[in-house]
Amino acid sequence: MLKNKRSMLGKIAIVGAAISVSAFSVQASGVGDVVSKVEVDYSKHCAACHGSERLGAMGPALLPDNLKRLRKNNATTVIAEGRTATQMPAFKNILDADQRQALVDYIFTPPKVIPSWTEKDILATQVVTHTQGELPNKPVFEADLMNLFLVVEIGDHHVTVLNGDTFEPIHRFKSRFALHGGPKYSPDGRYVYFASRDGWITKYDIYNLKVVAEVRAGINTRNLAISSDGKSVMVANYLPNNLVMFDAENLDMLKIYPVMNSEGKTSRVSAVYNAPPRNTYIAALKDLKEVWEIPYPVEGKSSTVRKIAVNDYLDDFFFDPDYKLLIGASRGAAGGQVVDLDLGKVVHSIPLPGMPHLGSGITWDYPIKNEKGLLEMRQVLASPNLKEGKVSVIDMKTWKVIKEIKTEGPGFFMRSHENSPYAWVDVFFGPNKDKVHVIDKSTLEIVKTLRPSPGKTAAHVEFNKDGSKVILSIWDMDGEIIVYDANTLEEEKRLPMVKPSGKYNVWNKTQYERGTSH
Repeated sequence: MLKNKRSMLGKIAIVGAAISVSAFSVQASGVGDVVSKVEVDYSKHCAACHGSERLGAMGPALLPDNLKRLRKNNATTVIAEGRTATQMPAFKNILDADQRQALVDYIFTPPKVIPSWTEKDILATQVVTHTQGELPNKPVFEADLMNLFLVVEIGDHHVTVLNGDTFEPIHRFKSRFALHGGPKYSPDGRYVYFASRDGWITKYDIYNLKVVAEVRAGINTRNLAISSDGKSVMVANYLPNNLVMFDAENLDMLKIYPVMNSEGKTSRVSAVYNAPPRNTYIAALKDLKEVWEIPYPVEGKSSTVRKIAVNDYLDDFFFDPDYKLLIGASRGAAGGQVVDLDLGKVVHSIPLPGMPHLGSGITWDYPIKNEKGLLEMRQVLASPNLKEGKVSVIDMKTWKVIKEIKTEGPGFFMRSHENSPYAWVDVFFGPNKDKVHVIDKSTLEIVKTLRPSPGKTAAHVEFNKDGSKVILSIWDMDGEIIVYDANTLEEEKRLPMVKPSGKYNVWNKTQYERGTSH
């Protein structure tokens, strides 16, 4: 009875929220006013990705508070030339200089109604359709539950549950709009949590193939993380500038963390991740030179924030397997920085020209000569580059780049597995986007270049549980996933999908396999 009451209240609240959004749209657009030329241009060229009210959709929000690091002259260049390593196209042949400048002035102008999303707004959207213990504990299908994949199909906003042994689809369901940041599994692999760009957090019961709870955490959301004890979820928002913690069971809101420094300057959150050995969440900030560490909640005690000063903004970051070190970089910076989370300070800098995608970095052991000239196995970090055609391989003891592997263009994703001799990297940006390189981890040489679907973007490799198989996405509305033997590199199977992006294996994600992103 309680569940049904909460569900009904939540549904009423969602209807109310929709009415509120509609009212906001009418007020913001100014009913009765003459629609300006710039508003027409924005609606035609920008709204599909950035939202009709500039609140963000597949692209980020375009409001003054969200453009803190982008000067007006740089914004004009971005509109004209597009933006490296994003889906932002160039408009110089579509919009003239006056139109482009008018758009810049428009997006740097505050909206008529300042958007907000308060605790009251969050609570009003919560819907619990099935309380814990209500649904059976036995899965409704037969499969190795730790070798499942969830395939996110961004073309029509669906998710496919895939058997990682047979590579046969088990179920396909509708998701929220524009999932982002990768789903996160509960430690036992039964539940998966999704974050959508427009702030919706969805808890899904894989055993019963049902949505069990939802809540809207923000207006424009970056990603989420779940604690290692499976008891809490932390959500990183671009808009509002905050982090929001929820109880993992029914997505009850626990706490809002406004993100600002001692001077009152606010910031978007680049991303938040779980740090298993530390029993904390780690967040890097988009507009403040700080890293935040927040302990898991303890009953009766409020989690306080530990703030660590860093040398530059951290748009993209990666952890060593022990979660003692955070390795991050700012978009467009000349290098990276290594933050010792125990010491609470930056301890190294790394020369990384271009735009390293450290969030897609992976590690493995590689023989390197020590000071005595003897070979010893050391852990190396490898990262693709969003701007230049190369993979940087870094010695994680000296933090020196030991090799730059030349690729046929900038890459987005890199993946491997503890049991695989190979690392795979795509060539996501540029004319060779239909190619994927396979690198021998023992020689740091490209041993094979695949071109599985000429003319279509090939990206995001993920391994199965034991590392024996690899699946690759063809990012196209008429797309597919392709299964390869991870050792012979031979193609085995193709499954049609609607622009499949990420594929996430339960075992690799819950065990924090060091060949995949966390």
